[in-house]
Amino acid sequence: MDSKSFEDFNFSDDLMEGLYTMGYDVPTPIQQLVIPEILQNKDVLACAQTGTGKTAAYLLPTLQRISELKIPHTSVLIIAPTRELAHQIDQSFQGLAYFTHASSIAIYGGNDGMSFEREKKALMEGTSVVIATPGRLLSHLRMGYVKFNLLDTLILDEADKMLDMGFSDDIVAITQFLPEKRQNLLFSATMPAKIRPLAKRMMKDPVEVNIAISKPAAGITQEAYVVHDAQKAKLLLSLLEGKDIASILIFASTKLVVKSLEKELQRANISCNAIHSDLTQERREEVLLKFRNRNVPVLIATDILSRGIDVENIGLVINYDVPGDAEDYVHRVGRTARAETTGRAVTLIGPKDQSRFAQIEELIETTVPKLELPAELGPGPEWNPLKKKSFGGGGGFKGGKRRFNNKPKRKA
Repeated sequence: MDSKSFEDFNFSDDLMEGLYTMGYDVPTPIQQLVIPEILQNKDVLACAQTGTGKTAAYLLPTLQRISELKIPHTSVLIIAPTRELAHQIDQSFQGLAYFTHASSIAIYGGNDGMSFEREKKALMEGTSVVIATPGRLLSHLRMGYVKFNLLDTLILDEADKMLDMGFSDDIVAITQFLPEKRQNLLFSATMPAKIRPLAKRMMKDPVEVNIAISKPAAGITQEAYVVHDAQKAKLLLSLLEGKDIASILIFASTKLVVKSLEKELQRANISCNAIHSDLTQERREEVLLKFRNRNVPVLIATDILSRGIDVENIGLVINYDVPGDAEDYVHRVGRTARAETTGRAVTLIGPKDQSRFAQIEELIETTVPKLELPAELGPGPEWNPLKKKSFGGGGGFKGGKRRFNNKPKRKA
């Protein structure tokens, strides 16, 4: 189906009103491809890079189905890897569903006991859509009061990251509480081989949709610096000081490095905040709101938390550490140049990261330009990714040994 406008999907008037109120104009490629399949009640396995409209691609058709229900019930379960992403999905749902009778609740850990009771009440009384992180949802399910017997659709969002975080067993456990006959939708920014066994176990003859797999958006200017570890801190400061950029997102490999970066930049009078698992949920939401509203221009995060950062017009993404997984690079730099805008992504390549970055270049089929270091930093190491490097500790900031190649833990 070649859908050039949302009218082609025959959505209800109430849903169309919410859609246009939210500023949607024409369907994106992923929306054009998957919405008709979802409306036909098919299982869908979809892969598309960040910023391509995946969330609306599954929310719109499921909302259409909910609007047709004569007797409202809990119809859809959406599972997301992080509380930030669950909250983001819930906000999108509420905007699109504003003029419909559909309701939702976001269920995730890190809140107080009162939040748990509110979640329990909503699950017992019923709500159209439940959006949850795996661990928190299982806590409710095992207490026996959750009624999913009429559930129509299960959606896994950011499935690749959920598997990275070790949630595979939890997802399988959750499915034991769901009707065997249901629609299954699996969305992912990347499609590693380990997703296949999960999809095969959950899905029946899924329609597979792939959009721009493992390729950064065309509007991203990609650059890199080859540096000694001791040069990274000073180089980062030179990239930030005196720059008139509305929003800058910095990725580091661990929360220890994230914390150290925040302190170092603040000592240099650079307005910034860090987001990590040691913050309360209230503080994390406050940090994201400040960044989204441009009150704080620089945000420092790990990969796991990055997938709940839905902010438009991020002008610069800096990889302080080369990501351990080549496909994570695509997701990191995809935080900029969203929705056909332009942006810049800069990666700092330490001596032990060269072969890993060469793998990234092979994956994206692009040779990223290696820029000359500022003169005051002195020369960097030779770019020679084929030469074996030792994996010693330490980086530009104090904060304990950094982990390389380690998969992120559940909590980040």
